[in-house]
This record gives sequence, structure tokens and C-alpha cells, in this order.
Amino acid sequence: MDFEAQPVLHGPTLCLRPLLPEDQEPLWEAARDPLIWEQHPDKTRYHRAGFLRFFQEALASRGALAVVDRASGRIIGTSRFYDWDAARRELAIGSTFLVRQYWGGAANAEMKQLMLRHAARWAEAIWFHVGTANLRSRRAMDKLGARPMFEGQRPLNGALVDFVYYRIDAADVR
Repeated sequence: MDFEAQPVLHGPTLCLRPLLPEDQEPLWEAARDPLIWEQHPDKTRYHRAGFLRFFQEALASRGALAVVDRASGRIIGTSRFYDWDAARRELAIGSTFLVRQYWGGAANAEMKQLMLRHAARWAEAIWFHVGTANLRSRRAMDKLGARPMFEGQRPLNGALVDFVYYRIDAADVR
């Protein structure tokens, strides 16, 4: 069975569903806050051109999910599955952001747990690539129980960028 990269996942307060072309404007409303991107390696995403590049890459990935607040029906962010390796039974979760209203609460943990439980049906190892200077996301990885394994570079917008590679084994997903 091949990995299902764009499922619909329901949690107590969030619904994750495939990102659609018509989500462009609602997601732009969520992404246009510069503080969301201040620690991220791509600080251009709050500019329209940077966001459009990000959005088109998300659609092309065929693994992007819209994060929807179930109470309001509002898109509050996005995340995606990528780098699925069936032979090694590994994949990555990332390109994640949430609007600031949902920082510091349970939304990030709920979103990541939904995605981890889904991924663990196929993968033995789940990776997260976090920019080395993104301390907010690195703290979130610690809270999630992800282990930093090594540092390395990954391409981003035509340049190599330093990332910390975090891992969670499927056996550790709750």
C-alpha cells in the first residue's frame, strides 16, 4: 500500500485536509504576518511573491494540508508530508506554520499528533527539518518528543540552508 500523502484528519479542534488552489487567498491572509517568519529560514513568505512561491510549491508537492479551525472553519495554517521513501519506510513532516493566535496552545501538538499517527501507519521513521535559528520550532520539536539527530544543509529557494534534523520513530508515536 502506497503512502496517502493528503488525507483528511480530524482532531478535537482542528481538521487537516488537502490544500486546494482555492485556498490561496485564505492561506495568504494567515501567512502575511511577518512575525510568523522572523525565525524561519525563508523570511520572504509574508511578502506576496514569497508566499506565492511557497503556495505553488505546496500545491506541487501533493502532500500539503490546510489546517482548519473546526469551530470557525477558518484556515489557520498549513503543513505537509514530503520525502516519502518507501524502501526505507521514512518520510518528513514540515513546511508548517500557524497564525500567531494559535501559538503556545494545543494547536501545534494536535496538528503534529494527527500527522504523526497517520504517518506511523506507513513509516518507521518520521523526520522534521528545522532551521537552526528557528528556536520557536526547535522548542516545539522538544515538546513533541522529537530527537535532534544531526545538522545538515537542505536547498531552499536556490540556496543551501542549515537545518537540524529531528526524528521520531513510529514506535514512539502516541
